[in-house]
Amino acid sequence: MRTLPILSLSLLLAGCGVAKAVVTAPIKAGEAIYDASTESQEEADIKRGRAIRKAEEQAEKDRRAAEKAAKKAAREAAGAEAEPPR
Repeated sequence: MRTLPILSLSLLLAGCGVAKAVVTAPIKAGEAIYDASTESQEEADIKRGRAIRKAEEQAEKDRRAAEKAAKKAAREAAGAEAEPPR
């Protein structure tokens, strides 16, 4: 006899959870859209720092490639001068 009221009470409470989820879903969706469309100052700083680091890394790679090419050209020029004409 006592299990029937407890069971019905648990079903009512479960229904409240579903109702709450249905009511709050549009609000949560709106918050998600707002958060995705706006950017905090901290997020902007992080993005800017990441872009600066990436640009510095690319500049370093370009500098090393230019040095390597210059050394190769110097070796080839020195080798061409050292060979006697045929």
